[in-house]
Amino acid sequence: MKFLSATLLLGAPLLASAASVPKLLDPWQMPLQVDIQDKVSVPGENPLVYCGNPDSYTLKIDSVTLSPNPPKRIGQKLTITASGTVGDEVVKGAYVNLVVKYGLITLISQTADLCEQLGNVDLQCPLKEGKMVLTKDVELPKQIPPGKYSVMADVYNEDDTQVTCLEANNISFNLL
Repeated sequence: MKFLSATLLLGAPLLASAASVPKLLDPWQMPLQVDIQDKVSVPGENPLVYCGNPDSYTLKIDSVTLSPNPPKRIGQKLTITASGTVGDEVVKGAYVNLVVKYGLITLISQTADLCEQLGNVDLQCPLKEGKMVLTKDVELPKQIPPGKYSVMADVYNEDDTQVTCLEANNISFNLL
């Protein structure tokens, strides 16, 4: 309720000034339908969506499969299988902007060296151009609090070329 009141108070001067705008810019003449682009899902059994238009990314993902999907419980093994094509070689200096949220609380918001992180999935820089297939088993730590999480990973090469950007929202972890 307070948010709505504040929004109305802040918007009042804009509404008042809109009344004095010439007929040419009359807001009531504007189309009522707004074109909103839906998020594009990453192919496969996963909760991933692209942050933007995947055609602009240098990594073309064929599929990502998580097993089980969604993860059933904390302390369980999660198998990740992914395939795709690296369009431009990923070299030292590549980085990932990572945000992890627990509900509305931001747990992690950091920029990490991508080449260092690749070691976690048994890869290393440089990632050569071409087709790649990855399978990795991950133990979900027992320390993960149960609840809903959201993750965003925005990946760039050393020259700031966007490699990919992925989001996963409302990922639930349960005790059992």
